[in-house]
Amino acid sequence: MKLRPGRHTPLGATYDGEGVNFAVFSENATSIDLCLFDAQGRETCHTLPETTAHVFHGYAPGLRPGQRYGFRAYGKWSPSEGLRFNAHKLLVDPYARAIDGELDYSAAVFPFVGTPAPGLGGTDAPADDLTMDTRDDAAGVPKGVVVDSRFNWALDKRPRIAWADTVLYEAHVKGMTMRHPDVPPDLRGTYLGLSSDPIIAHLKRLGVTTLELLPVHEHADEWSLAARGAKNYWGYSTLGFFAPDQRFAAQRGRQVEEFKEMVRRLHAQGLEVVLDVVYNHTCEGDWMGPMLSLRGLDNPTYYRLRKENRRLYEDFTGCGNSLNMLHPQTLKLIMDSLRYWVTEMRVDGFRFDLASTLAREIDHVDKMSAFFDIIHQDPILSDVKLIAEPWDLGDGGYQVGNFPVLWTEWNAQYRDCVRRFWTGDAGTVGELASRLSGSSDLYDDGGRRPHASINFVTAHDGFTLRDLVTYEKKRNLANGEDNRDGWDHNQAWNCGVEGETDDVEIRARRLRQIRNFIVTLAVSQGVPMFTSGDELGKTQGGNNNAFVQDNEVSWLDWDLDEEREALLGLACDVISLRMRHPVFRRARFLSGKRVDGSELGKDIAWFSAAGEEMSLIDWQEPKGAVLGMLVAGDALGWTDDDGSALMDDSFLVWLNGSRDKVTVTLPSEEWGEGWRLRVDTSLPHTLPGHQGEELAPGTTLELAGSSALLLKRMRPGRGSWRPSGFFEVVDPDDVSSPG
Repeated sequence: MKLRPGRHTPLGATYDGEGVNFAVFSENATSIDLCLFDAQGRETCHTLPETTAHVFHGYAPGLRPGQRYGFRAYGKWSPSEGLRFNAHKLLVDPYARAIDGELDYSAAVFPFVGTPAPGLGGTDAPADDLTMDTRDDAAGVPKGVVVDSRFNWALDKRPRIAWADTVLYEAHVKGMTMRHPDVPPDLRGTYLGLSSDPIIAHLKRLGVTTLELLPVHEHADEWSLAARGAKNYWGYSTLGFFAPDQRFAAQRGRQVEEFKEMVRRLHAQGLEVVLDVVYNHTCEGDWMGPMLSLRGLDNPTYYRLRKENRRLYEDFTGCGNSLNMLHPQTLKLIMDSLRYWVTEMRVDGFRFDLASTLAREIDHVDKMSAFFDIIHQDPILSDVKLIAEPWDLGDGGYQVGNFPVLWTEWNAQYRDCVRRFWTGDAGTVGELASRLSGSSDLYDDGGRRPHASINFVTAHDGFTLRDLVTYEKKRNLANGEDNRDGWDHNQAWNCGVEGETDDVEIRARRLRQIRNFIVTLAVSQGVPMFTSGDELGKTQGGNNNAFVQDNEVSWLDWDLDEEREALLGLACDVISLRMRHPVFRRARFLSGKRVDGSELGKDIAWFSAAGEEMSLIDWQEPKGAVLGMLVAGDALGWTDDDGSALMDDSFLVWLNGSRDKVTVTLPSEEWGEGWRLRVDTSLPHTLPGHQGEELAPGTTLELAGSSALLLKRMRPGRGSWRPSGFFEVVDPDDVSSPG
């Protein structure tokens, strides 16, 4: 076959119905070969005939979708200069839309002589990274696959759920479905399984709006894991930024089509799809890592090299390397990938892993960096959900509250404060008030809104919610790192006994704590994020870093006993209550000041256990562990889509972070009357709104140790309901309301 010159755009392999155009960037290579593989793995190489703007390109007439391919790059081998060209090593196309095959470390995939010791650095390894290895590794390297991008999207439409109405649910494609009895066995662990009827029914019942999926980009296991026979279950080790992970395909080679089918099915049910993306580093690791793609194509273009020694890598991620955001081609790679997933795969947004690394200029994190500027002006990317994990491991990497206006952030301060409060850390009520009301101290700057705060208590890394109340110390021996991995500072309380127990009282206390966390998330301003399985009482046996546990440790257990079914029911109820009542998901920050037209005077008020507004002395009480929060439904201060004033009921929340029961007093009549209890976390369920006596101002209530109460004002104030009725859903929560 004779290659034609072809075009230098777009990058990657592009099928046009008659053949395939190949284009790959390298600023420092002297030439690049296109290597084609037949069904038996036989390789045929052709030099790309043309170069335009550092892009090597060629057109192969007659090639069809399904063709497997890779590149071999020629150039200078000089690790001390940061140049590591080695044409003996097959390279994966960074723009490959699909990838086939697994990495085999026994196939000489290291570009230098010898095999390094597993782990970062490899300084004591029996290997010489300065001497080129001349063995061919094609048999052990995954191959790019030419794809046909055509897909019948039918009437697919992005749900476009407003941030204020969003409830995030962090999930793993495989872990959600592997043990679900109603998911067809051949679909378990796959994209199609995640979008099957039983899973969609669960998500709809729970009331979440947006799936945040752990990485689905094609990844490769790190050498440190492979050397001990382990797998990277989470997938934070990217090989291909355009390719959906083949391990989640029900049929080999159909990962692109099946991913699109998943998105189409979820969209049809009004559910959004957000991807957890890892652009801060790759699976190639540090200077002693394998050569799989970017390292062999153009090492100094794609990676941050140390100024004092270009043989070595800057590492702001703890994973061996950091992508070079100072180079325009690396920025282009990331932006092209993001646009592809929005336009071609139709996802609704992204959560950026270790996002601070992406914003680093020369040394420091800069909110005016090129990365942020490009996204801000991009008409496609500026119109989707953008979530930052606002930290990395480098100096000055902790950037909670400092991201630009279009961004939301995982609010680690919310997580830490809420954990401290419910573990009985006295004196946290002042900060807790800030976290409950949207963290305006962090985000009320430069045009941001409460939804900038992604509120969470647990995530994929760290204890599950059940383990957070069962263990205080991690149990990670099964990960193979002598319990050195994972957090040591868990901010957890085991409720009196470390680990599982049959003690009825301790088990009841733990369930109460889980309910406390769920209710706290539901009534906090900002965007709540729930971790998959927490609503089911998922345990990992105290493992707080289960990234290598592709087994029952990580997979959700759907065989629910009475306790876990009750927990699921409560989670469904409180999320539903949040979604029915805009008072918990305000579009603007609360002020705590008098609001014209509000019968209660203020949009939010804080109370001591005595039922009096919190004084300065109350806020400074070092042993303070009880807080009352009243949010006024007739002081929302915004309108619906028709321009009519948006009104709601008012709610009173009592939180007792101490382990002793306390007596609280309902505020005086100026703050409302006719309260009715809706949630008491000392009970395993919510309370229907039409049951129970109405409580008058000044009534005293007993608040159990480590528990929460949620009361609703059953007689809305003047003008708090439109005569036509605002809510479309009528249920026991609303039966006493006029209209």
